[in-house]
Amino acid sequence: MKERLEAIREQAIAKIKDAKDISVLNDVRVEILGKKGQLTEVLKGMKDVAPEDRPKVGQLVNDTRKRIEEELENGKKDLEAKAREAKLKAEVIDVTLPAKKNKVGHKHPNTLALEELERIFVGMGYEVVEGPEVEFDHYNFEALNIPENHPAKDEQDTFYINKNIVLRTQTSSVQARVMEKTQPPIRIVSPGRVFRSDQVDATHSPSFHQIEGLVIDKNVTMADLKGTLEQFAKELFGENTKIKFRPHHFPFTEPSAEVDVTCFKCGGKGCRFCKGEGWIEILGCGMVHPHVLEMCGIDPKEYQGFAFGVGLERIALLKYEIDDMRLLYENDDRFLNQF
Repeated sequence: MKERLEAIREQAIAKIKDAKDISVLNDVRVEILGKKGQLTEVLKGMKDVAPEDRPKVGQLVNDTRKRIEEELENGKKDLEAKAREAKLKAEVIDVTLPAKKNKVGHKHPNTLALEELERIFVGMGYEVVEGPEVEFDHYNFEALNIPENHPAKDEQDTFYINKNIVLRTQTSSVQARVMEKTQPPIRIVSPGRVFRSDQVDATHSPSFHQIEGLVIDKNVTMADLKGTLEQFAKELFGENTKIKFRPHHFPFTEPSAEVDVTCFKCGGKGCRFCKGEGWIEILGCGMVHPHVLEMCGIDPKEYQGFAFGVGLERIALLKYEIDDMRLLYENDDRFLNQF
């Protein structure tokens, strides 16, 4: 019996050492240690062994099983190590090869311009407020002192959803909503996208962005508006920038004005950028019309205010010296990667 067990052990060890993959080890395990394996057959023959020899034979069987299991475990570890080493050699990385560059996104010129404007006005104590792009006709027109027969309400200029709902043509509608719901003092800027029925060209688009400001408080004057816009222009274009007001007309402000700044390229001397005039138009503004205050529930005898509005794309075009507004929306990487 002892000789048979030694033969089984030597046979198993030899097969384990010759094994080239783990599946061969599994076959050896089944052949030797399985339910119908050679060691199991030896145990079944214990009935033919003399009773006094059975403990010794049982011990020999257990020792043989233990040795074979150890050899199987060691063989499995060796094969796994060899397989891992072969895999690493096959997957070796040449660190001298050029790496693949990840394309990192960055901010759009419009976003850069908006963040700059918001930074300036928040620094002056303004709150940033947003409103709906699909707006009631009342807030877009009537509440801003734009009468029923005003040319701006023509379907050639405004996108109508139905008779009472439009795609907003200005972010001033946000100002009307804020004045209705908020007691003065009010100091806000309202950025957002607006829509007008314009043909697409170098300076026009049916969809563009505005940022409009509103201040309502007691004893607000045109001097406050001028001081605010002077500070804004210096922050945006440089400390030496000057502004001038030109009389204009807007239905929701009285008096109204358009504001020019000295050309930041030539300092007001005249150049190609400012078409030789030395000044560049940037925004419209004025004192809030008393009727607008009344319609929003604010007493114009007690409170006054000023408002201003600037096209975001216009600021981006000026700041980054872009000569065609369409470049902002064509998603051309050659253009956008410059920012």
